Amino acid sequence: MISALHPLSGPGKPLSVEPPDLRETEGLQRSGLARLRDARNPLLSLESRFDLAYNAAHALCLSALRQCGFRPAQRYIVFQVLPHTLGLGPEVWRVLDKCHHQRNIAEYEGHLEVGERLVLDLIAACDRVRVSLGLEG
Repeated sequence: MISALHPLSGPGKPLSVEPPDLRETEGLQRSGLARLRDARNPLLSLESRFDLAYNAAHALCLSALRQCGFRPAQRYIVFQVLPHTLGLGPEVWRVLDKCHHQRNIAEYEGHLEVGERLVLDLIAACDRVRVSLGLEG
């Protein structure tokens, strides 16, 4: 799986080769799990839960990429390479793609409209990443 990432690395490409760092990976996973746990809190607004779940997904996906010995040049690539880092298919990365788009609209245009279904789908996708990493919820 990792060999498929090498063509994406190098000058001007979305990945660079960088040896894994156990402390970094553990920190990303700790952060991702804490955010995922908080995203499940129904007392929080949907917007807050979305933000927490999105950032949990990013941290966990980034930890998977870092374990493979790569660092992203762009935020989004950690979701695109899930088939290669964790063997996850479109049922996961399509949800993360949609949420990344929603996150960008919120960040750059100040407009976030999320429904409960999207937040629940995002949490479920994040759980699939967590399980693929072998992490307890």
